[in-house]
Amino acid sequence: MSKVLTDPALDQLFRTARTYNAFGGEVSDDTLHQLYDLLKFGPTAANSTPARFVFVKTPEGKQLLEPALDPGNHDKTMAAPVTVIVGFDEDFHEKLPVLFPHVDAKAWFDGPRENRQVPAFRNGSLQGAYLILAARALGLDCGPMSGFDNAKVDAAFFAGTAIKSNFLVNLGIGDPTSIFPRSPRLGFDEACRIL
Repeated sequence: MSKVLTDPALDQLFRTARTYNAFGGEVSDDTLHQLYDLLKFGPTAANSTPARFVFVKTPEGKQLLEPALDPGNHDKTMAAPVTVIVGFDEDFHEKLPVLFPHVDAKAWFDGPRENRQVPAFRNGSLQGAYLILAARALGLDCGPMSGFDNAKVDAAFFAGTAIKSNFLVNLGIGDPTSIFPRSPRLGFDEACRIL
């Protein structure tokens, strides 16, 4: 592969990156295209790429999202330049003939939709994490969250589809006064084993 990233790059992606609760700035459509063009290369099982993203930035889009927000997430989400709905398509397997053409991978997932829920959720969640890293790599700050009514989001944005919402991510230029002190993390010996 390549060289180890520099400390400033690692800081931007991980060590000094934070979850913001207030945002300013603007996020252009071109930046959102760049964001997707990065995150789409993150690995998923059988290249299934089940995540589906809705970039909510217009007043009309925010009005659709507003009734689903918990009170603690309402104001920051309504004010954020962009809120990404990270969803997952439970019928992701329909695209596998194109995405994973070496074998009949679609057949692995044929059958009842509920049998695809776990791989769709797992790999869609991975892609949501890639979105956060790609956004940070492009100089954006993130505020990922749950704290919303999934059923309302699904009805407003994914009605009549096999797509379900997973979590939300606010994007923009983070206001440093909106972050909490860094919470502790588990040490290596608490979270890891080498066998």
